[in-house]
Amino acid sequence: MDPQIEELLGLEAVRTRAHVVLKLAEEGRLNHFNYHPERMEDATDYVLKLIQRDFGPDKYHLIPPHGRWQHFEVGGVPRIATLLAEWDEEKCDTTEKTRRLIDLFFVSVLLDAGAGDFWKFKEAQSGLTLNRSEGIAVAALHMFLNGDFAGPESSVKHTANGDALRNINVDILSRGLQVDDGNPMIGVPARADILRKLGESLVNLKDIFGPSGRPGNLVDYLIAKSNDGKLDYKDLWTVLQRLLIPIWPSDRTHVNGQPIGDAWPLRALEQQAGSESKPYSNIQPFHKLTQWLAYSLMVPFSRLLSVSWSNTELGTGLPEYRNGGMLVDMGVLELKPEALQRGLSLSGGSLPSFGAGDDEIVEWRAMTVALLDVLHKKILARLDGIELSLPQVLEAGSWKAGRELAAAKRPETKCSPILNFGDGTLF
Repeated sequence: MDPQIEELLGLEAVRTRAHVVLKLAEEGRLNHFNYHPERMEDATDYVLKLIQRDFGPDKYHLIPPHGRWQHFEVGGVPRIATLLAEWDEEKCDTTEKTRRLIDLFFVSVLLDAGAGDFWKFKEAQSGLTLNRSEGIAVAALHMFLNGDFAGPESSVKHTANGDALRNINVDILSRGLQVDDGNPMIGVPARADILRKLGESLVNLKDIFGPSGRPGNLVDYLIAKSNDGKLDYKDLWTVLQRLLIPIWPSDRTHVNGQPIGDAWPLRALEQQAGSESKPYSNIQPFHKLTQWLAYSLMVPFSRLLSVSWSNTELGTGLPEYRNGGMLVDMGVLELKPEALQRGLSLSGGSLPSFGAGDDEIVEWRAMTVALLDVLHKKILARLDGIELSLPQVLEAGSWKAGRELAAAKRPETKCSPILNFGDGTLF
């Protein structure tokens, strides 16, 4: 593989390039945002208080890593525990249970980009009305239970395979997500397209996912590569990039004709590099949805198979609208007047909005990645010896802070302070 492409597909470049952007911010050289580092202390206070509220003083060890599992437990309903008990009755062994959870988590996460401010899912069994990430999780769970991802030919409903996924259409997805004219969701056709392409990619990688293209066969592949019961996060990342890069929308960034996924040109990097820059040094990679999937997939392995992971520190903070929104709502990041004016003119409303690949959004996301590292270090310093991983801080702190601030500041929509024209597969 071209070394430049390999670098952009790796996790190291996400962090290192984002910290270049942070250094530019410290020098006042961003194009679209003012950076107020003194307000990071207030942001740290706010996030830390949430962590202490929910897990202090002696429950920090119970903080789960940021992942999909807990979304299935929304409303205090133990949906995964119920499912595992049901599989016990089928005499499923632990490895098969893990495969089935990987099947479920794979599809559920890839459906999980911003749903918009108005979509809701009504769960008949619990009577709950859910929205956003938790709503998509529970909707995907019921589609999984219905066999929508297994297909009519499968003898087991609670699974997924490539053939069924490549036959998913907008009607199937809209029915499962309860989408109609009165309950709109952003990007349903794009989500259906992603699942179809996922099915194709799974079938094409028989060396990993078997002849049926089953996501859960990842379990067997990674265990075979494990070293004394320890799995390597790099192996998981390599598989996910190999599987997912072909499925993203074709209008994203390409290098030498090859798509590189959630990675975008950024003017600040280009300006910093100057005339002697190396090719593609202006591209800021994120791979947000793939990172969210990787974080989520680790959890069933750890909880059911009791395996540990190496190299997990390579994962970064997730550059999405809850984490980024927290930084804007806390005043750490502030759109410059001309950027704000452009965003308002694009939205035609009271909040600025940009395209997902616009320079404003890419700069915001790069700063989010870097500042989540800063936040993590500040929180560890305040906790006096209590060790929390970055995924734990994302789960119990920054992501939750973004959501709670949005609800307090914009109670009608609970939306981000900056909007984007997403396609349902990115942000």
